Amino acid sequence: MRFSKYTIPISIVIHLTLINGILGFFVPETYLNFWAIVYFNCSWLLSTYWLNFYPTARKERFWDNFHRFVQLLLVFGLAFFAWFGFRRAGITASGNPSFALAVIYVCLLVYRISFFWARSSYREMGGNQVNVVVIGRDRNLKKLRSVFDEGDLGYRYKGYFDNQHSQSPTYLGKIEECFQYVLNYNIDQIFCTVSRLSQAELLNLMAFADNNMKKLKIIPDNKEIFTRAMTIEMYKSVPVLNMRELPLDTLWAHWSKRVFDVVFSLLVIVGILSWLSPIIFILQHFDSNEPLFFKQKRHGVDRKVFWCYKFRSMTTTADADKTMMTKNDKRVSKLGRILRRTSIDELPQFYNVLLGDMSVVGPRPHMELHTELYQSSVDKYLVRHFVKPGITGLAQVRGYRGEIVQQADIVNRTRLDIFYVEKWSLRLDIKIIIKTVLNAIQGEEKAY
Repeated sequence: MRFSKYTIPISIVIHLTLINGILGFFVPETYLNFWAIVYFNCSWLLSTYWLNFYPTARKERFWDNFHRFVQLLLVFGLAFFAWFGFRRAGITASGNPSFALAVIYVCLLVYRISFFWARSSYREMGGNQVNVVVIGRDRNLKKLRSVFDEGDLGYRYKGYFDNQHSQSPTYLGKIEECFQYVLNYNIDQIFCTVSRLSQAELLNLMAFADNNMKKLKIIPDNKEIFTRAMTIEMYKSVPVLNMRELPLDTLWAHWSKRVFDVVFSLLVIVGILSWLSPIIFILQHFDSNEPLFFKQKRHGVDRKVFWCYKFRSMTTTADADKTMMTKNDKRVSKLGRILRRTSIDELPQFYNVLLGDMSVVGPRPHMELHTELYQSSVDKYLVRHFVKPGITGLAQVRGYRGEIVQQADIVNRTRLDIFYVEKWSLRLDIKIIIKTVLNAIQGEEKAY
């Protein structure tokens, strides 16, 4: 599964390579100028975005959305010939553009066939698999099994739980036994038949999925189970509610945020850190003679541990990885107080962003010890780990930053982090960045 996120970027590169290569070969006199290259590439990208062409569901096969592929070719074809109309070149331009477009169509069709064949073959050999279980047995279980048993879709069905005992070899036990099984056998997705669960069991299962970062999909009835992040999918004739479908689960969102992070971090690293780091190094030498950088293990996306970097603002102590800074903390150096008041100490985390461990905007990463504490004391705390942690976040600009004095501090911070995860957009990221800069100018001291 870890390489599946590269499928769409690779497809985009291959599609653009085919289009540019064919046009450059068959209509070089018309094509090989800057504005023509920009126009044809942008036409393809805008057409695919408008038709939502690239997001490909696990269940999708060659023919499922073939009509969308045909629509894409028609839209791109119209844009293609519009260029020659604007240029007053006509379709009889040097090199025969009509023939070039026909070759593009054939090559894109061949690639589509090859893509679905390769993906199906890879899954049938055991790659790109997800482990699934079903909670509750009713008439829809057989229909779901028919989907899971199709090897080219990549589902690995482990069995089902139900309070009614069965001699079926796929029966795994009562509903209350599913929680430990899901953890022990690395289950990726849980399908829940709502009609077989009480309201209390359903709410308990939803909380379990969020607190253990498991994808929960629900086969609905009339129970009140709706959430902000819910979407509906069809598994043949069975409607299934996906309880944790996040904006950043889509490849367009994932890569647009990643491109934004890389560009923004490079601007900061080259434009600010390149000259600011030597200055702070010299000041650090006279102030405390401590190393320039401080690094600490923190939890990132999917609870993966990474080294988080900061400019050192406190003296070195044995309990640095256990004790959060408090107000008027004596460990803070004179220079460190300035760095923290202006948030300059956080700037080295742009190296973390460039490396892919963090994002510019996201839930703030916590120390390992604190993650262990909060995941057991704060409901749905781990939902914030579905996305990369950020240098700044919605909770911070809303005032929930600094020392956690009481339980309400971390509860409210988590609530805003979850809202961000469920409602992410680039526009929201930009608003948070602007608000963060304004806060830094005002010089509000922090303690995280």
